[in-house]
Amino acid sequence: MPNSVSAKKRLRQSKDRRLRNRTVKSALRGQIRKVRSAIQAGDVATSESEFKVATKRLDQAAAKKVIHDNQAARLKSRLSAAIKKLKSS
Repeated sequence: MPNSVSAKKRLRQSKDRRLRNRTVKSALRGQIRKVRSAIQAGDVATSESEFKVATKRLDQAAAKKVIHDNQAARLKSRLSAAIKKLKSS
């Protein structure tokens, strides 16, 4: 347990940040799951609309440093490629 005042404050801050990051990551995973399930079902329109929402959430999470910028870019790229592959087939 922290003893100094500053260490106690750091503990409080890290708890708040952890909870905030968990909710953002959880919502992000759910949105990505929606995109992937629409792709798997072969529904182009739904997958594109869900992809737009997922892109926005990925960018927001990266801006808040919840996830790394490169991770957001990689996920967007892979989802976009999967949608393009679905369109072409």
